[in-house]
Amino acid sequence: MALLRVRGFEIRKSYLDGSRQRALVDCLRPVLKAAPLFSPEVPRGGKMSVRMTSAGQFGWFSDAKGYRYAERHPRGTNWPAIPAEVLEIWHDVTGLERAPDCCLLNYYGEGARMGLHQDKDEADFSFPVVSISLGDDGMFRIGGETRGGKTESIWLNSGDVVVMGGAARLTYHGVDRIRFQSSRLLPKGGRINLTLRVVT
Repeated sequence: MALLRVRGFEIRKSYLDGSRQRALVDCLRPVLKAAPLFSPEVPRGGKMSVRMTSAGQFGWFSDAKGYRYAERHPRGTNWPAIPAEVLEIWHDVTGLERAPDCCLLNYYGEGARMGLHQDKDEADFSFPVVSISLGDDGMFRIGGETRGGKTESIWLNSGDVVVMGGAARLTYHGVDRIRFQSSRLLPKGGRINLTLRVVT
């Protein structure tokens, strides 16, 4: 494993080996069955190209009314629990006893992307956000604390883990594109990104 620091982001390259990646995908299957992927609306109209779902006490949600956390899946059911294997990664890379309230699962299919944004719907920004990459490579772009200005990009590969904390907690970031079917981890291709957050 190599540790990179880019604008305050801690990027742990190859944190998860192949067997741990496969085990993580297996433990996510019951989550996806209990809380199927959906395509959120955005306040300005239209839908995101990324499909998503969540696990934990809260799930991240977006529609015409805005961005927020919700206690239930759009179909009205509670979100499933965050798998123990995912929580283990959180505790290891953060050193925190406090567990996250939400594990947001984003699925990037061919052509999907995520524009530059801040993670700012949480109550306490002193807790980091932890991001786990599985599957196809994703071009991760990092900006500053305000929109605009110079950005830096780095490819995130399957098994990489990113910790966004401290001064980098409110930094703009996004995923410009994925190299579809660059990984064999997911049979149909695509990228799964898990982000763990303390909400309350």
